[in-house]
Amino acid sequence: MINAKSLMIAMGVALAFSGSSASAQTKTLYVGLNGGTLERAYSQFVFPEFEKANNVKIVVVPGTSSEILAKAIATKDKPQMQLMFLDDGIMYRAIELGLCAKLQPSPELAQVDKLARFKDDMAVGTGMGMTGLAYNTKMFKEKGWAPPTSWMDLADPKYKDKVVFQSVSASTFGLHAFLMFNRILGGNEGNVEPAFTKFRDSIGKNVIEFIPNSSKVSEMVQTGDAGIFPLTPTLVDTFKGQGLPVEYVQPKEGSVVLMYAACVIANSGEDALAQKLAAFILSADSQSKMLAEANSIPANPTAKANSPEAQAKLDAFKTYMKTALVVDWNAINAKRPDWNNRWNRMIER
Repeated sequence: MINAKSLMIAMGVALAFSGSSASAQTKTLYVGLNGGTLERAYSQFVFPEFEKANNVKIVVVPGTSSEILAKAIATKDKPQMQLMFLDDGIMYRAIELGLCAKLQPSPELAQVDKLARFKDDMAVGTGMGMTGLAYNTKMFKEKGWAPPTSWMDLADPKYKDKVVFQSVSASTFGLHAFLMFNRILGGNEGNVEPAFTKFRDSIGKNVIEFIPNSSKVSEMVQTGDAGIFPLTPTLVDTFKGQGLPVEYVQPKEGSVVLMYAACVIANSGEDALAQKLAAFILSADSQSKMLAEANSIPANPTAKANSPEAQAKLDAFKTYMKTALVVDWNAINAKRPDWNNRWNRMIER
């Protein structure tokens, strides 16, 4: 028969065990992230170390930047994600909507390139890049064409039905190319009439297909349909690694700076852990791994290249940045819905 004293001891042990089990329970962080190469690299080479050190499980919510933003907006009152990665232009929109929490100071954030830090540290670039031009080297060699040198090459009649252009209403790459065409014609982010007036009868005449994102570019290169298209050095390196005959060129008028950025989602319920993850992905070690595994140019300049190939990419990036331009995202986002409607009505109709 169990006496009262024994029963009390047993209950105490059970409670202690229960408390220990609860304290050791694994938490889960949900991270909005572009699928494909970035998701694979983060999931296989960056997140596991953080998960182990912090007894947490990271679940990727894959999608394009627009899709992830839409999910964050839909759940704003009760966030389902704790951190999200977005293209820089869309990140400015997320900040404007109050979806992001200010990043807490950390040694890692302090190391990040100034260009990658958003105003008031409401978000931070995690991977740097730029939109320039890429071309199908196999096609150009067969046609005897010299590599392109200018954004205006997209309007060269010899490239009729060889230009693949990402939709301005859906893609940052397409928008960047459109804005550079506009600048060459004398416009700016506050005045896009020159581009809308001239696009259909110049670049538009050469476009074989308008695509929603760049995933279809690789397919169209393989089939021999894509000859020249807006793209980033990072994606070109990725495609080359897949055996595709593509090369990047820096247009003489300059490329457009592009960042992949992260922000901690406000009032997500795991703010401290999400802030810790944000700092972790900015560390030199994490950034070096992303360079090696995803061709992602580090926002943290203390990150090291771990191979001659990676170092060559860093060196090339520094050269491209000498002529890279920054667009005014506040002006763009204020007019973007109108531009999207005009593009869909006038260009892709």
